[in-house]
Amino acid sequence: MNKKRIPFAYAKSIYEIDVSFYKKLGVKYILCDLDNTLDPYIVSEPQQEAIDLIKKLSEADITLMIVSNNSGKRVHHYASLLGVEAECFMKKPFSGPLIKMMQRRGIKPEEAIMVGDQIMTDVTASNGAGVRCVLTEPLCDKEPPWTKWNRLFDRPKRKKMADGGLLKDWRTLL
Repeated sequence: MNKKRIPFAYAKSIYEIDVSFYKKLGVKYILCDLDNTLDPYIVSEPQQEAIDLIKKLSEADITLMIVSNNSGKRVHHYASLLGVEAECFMKKPFSGPLIKMMQRRGIKPEEAIMVGDQIMTDVTASNGAGVRCVLTEPLCDKEPPWTKWNRLFDRPKRKKMADGGLLKDWRTLL
């Protein structure tokens, strides 16, 4: 198994992860995918669960930033309603844009964690940038065609990692 595709931890969703997990790891920044990680792909405005998460993280002095491959209009609209910053067209799985964004914003890899639902994009980009990654399950089945294509590769890798004990539940790392 290619180590670039193995996540640091696994969670069913970002919403099940307790803030204490991030605090224990010294995380100051959560770099979060939007589509099917923070909210379903078909949702254009933050749902209450996302709003509540931002409040909890803010109280713990942890900043969530959206890092998405999606277009600027959708991502910035969602991010502005949620009250967070966002970077679009991140070209994941390539790590270069992620590294440059972090350097520009003064974010050190050890202070950050990526949360995303795709091995081929989120995990690969974060590992390439030296950032830990939490892999989640997608929030819904509705996805654009290019993501459905990625899932053809994602599902067998995910199963192989699970069978091989490589998907470490975030709770075991507390």
